[in-house]
Amino acid sequence: MNKQNLKNNLPAWDLSDFYKDINDPQIEKDLKTYQKSATAFAFKYKGKLKNLSAKEFLDALKDTEKRAKLAARLGGFAYLNMSTQMKNAEAMAFYQNISEKLTEYAKPLVFFSLELNKLPESKINEWLQDKNVAFYKPFLDRVRKYKKYELSEAVEEVLLEKSVTSSEAWVRLYEETSSRLVYHLNGKTYNDAEISKLTLDPSAEIRHAAGAEINRVAQENAPLFTLIYNMIIKDKAIEDQKRGYKTPVSARNMAEDVPDEVVETLAQTVRANYQNLAYRFYKLKAKWLGVKKISYWDRNAPLPFCSDISYSWDESVQMVLQGYRNFSPKLHKIAQDFFTHNWIDVPPRDGKRSGAYCSGPLATMHPYLFLNFMGKQNDVLTLAHELGHGCHHQLRLQNGELNEHSRMTTEEVASVFGEMLVFQDMLKNQKDDKAKLCLLAGKVNDMINTAVRQIAFHFFETRAHAERQQGELSTERLCQIWLEEMRESLGPSVDVGADCAYIWSSVGHFFFLPFYVYAYSFADCLVNSLYQVYSEKTVKDFPDKYLTLLSQTAIGDYKQILQPFGLDVFKPDFWNKGLSLISSYIDALEELDQKLKI
Repeated sequence: MNKQNLKNNLPAWDLSDFYKDINDPQIEKDLKTYQKSATAFAFKYKGKLKNLSAKEFLDALKDTEKRAKLAARLGGFAYLNMSTQMKNAEAMAFYQNISEKLTEYAKPLVFFSLELNKLPESKINEWLQDKNVAFYKPFLDRVRKYKKYELSEAVEEVLLEKSVTSSEAWVRLYEETSSRLVYHLNGKTYNDAEISKLTLDPSAEIRHAAGAEINRVAQENAPLFTLIYNMIIKDKAIEDQKRGYKTPVSARNMAEDVPDEVVETLAQTVRANYQNLAYRFYKLKAKWLGVKKISYWDRNAPLPFCSDISYSWDESVQMVLQGYRNFSPKLHKIAQDFFTHNWIDVPPRDGKRSGAYCSGPLATMHPYLFLNFMGKQNDVLTLAHELGHGCHHQLRLQNGELNEHSRMTTEEVASVFGEMLVFQDMLKNQKDDKAKLCLLAGKVNDMINTAVRQIAFHFFETRAHAERQQGELSTERLCQIWLEEMRESLGPSVDVGADCAYIWSSVGHFFFLPFYVYAYSFADCLVNSLYQVYSEKTVKDFPDKYLTLLSQTAIGDYKQILQPFGLDVFKPDFWNKGLSLISSYIDALEELDQKLKI
């Protein structure tokens, strides 16, 4: 049975798989164990790696893996505990304390990757002859690829130690400040999740008022958010320069195993499709809303002729599980576990951060899902999305703590594919043309937000990081860049004006994970291509091969894991194939519009 949130009768997670609470005495014991282990590891192995036998090196890897699990348990618990109570000073202080101690205690371990990268390939290959060491080859490959970007041990220690008072501290300030924002509308007070839901209201007046209030609060806090963003960009630029990365996005691309030119091709291909996708869709939407141009805050508005359907939590769960079951009984069985255990936190509540995510601190333990469920169609698809992440994690448990590495480009595949499965199931069950148009329009709306708008975000980041090299960016300049990129991506049927100029500051990824955003578009195009292959029925046993793909996303390269599907992300036409699915949906919407004479 799920632990229930008494106020809303919705499931709330139970973090006791980690610790009982923040006062659990095991926490202090684990911190001391981690500290002693790190010190002992350095004493035993520092300066001695080149002389280790394969068996001795295997012992070092297992020691490293055991310590990684301990750190993940401590840090993961602290973050998850904080996420639902960001107005709780004790929870916030606990998170910071754990972060600082783990960083401090990890300093003796800095030598390990640096010393590994000083070894000749012959020594690495000698170790890899041992099948047990070979299991860790993905980890070793990942360490070795950063060889040219590593600095001296002394500098690496300083960067590690300073991270808690530089980039991490600015991100913490941003998140804490964001979680405390309060919005006022028509005599009522709202948190971030609640006011955001009002931008989906059937009433244009309410949508515009909610949007204006979001923008007003963003403007009110703009001086602080501008300072934070400038500091985060500068902090990143200093480290990038010292390490020798060519461009601000290069470090992220390295983490994703994607060459800079591939990301640039993706971005430019999407930009070249702005007119075919966003412009066409928003022209239709303006017509459906009965206006010449829609407001920025009308982009996600419900259509006036569509039923405003609400779903209970139980209905949403059944819809999502049915979609998963129809695709693969194996996937459904994995998904079911999240609802029979206390692994999901569902209701929005005061002090809980906004948005949704899946967090699996330990690669070898189940993850947790974080939602702010309000019962709308988009909430159903958000559940499908985050559940996809959760199933993806469960399919990789056998890879080991060291080998597992989150590439955002492939992390988003399972989640977006999960959304697609549920959407297609909903679409097939819909017989009424008008209801079908409503469902399809909602999906296209979301796909444009994912594939197109995230690339517009990418261009905003690219310009902000480039201009920051010449000095601090003013709030006015950031707003100007934001408006320019939004206008170009949304097109002539959307009025992008002063009432949304400050919204750049509410895009959390700009702050806590620079250049993450293109991963959404990357994954959306990849999922669209995969789904087209699935629909064409050209690949035998597609569901089983898809689950195999998910199990290998962190340990296999793109060519290897996509080869069974005949897809290659390194070919320019790959991106157009993915975007063509969105275009075909818009074709269908235009045909339905003509047929129904709306």
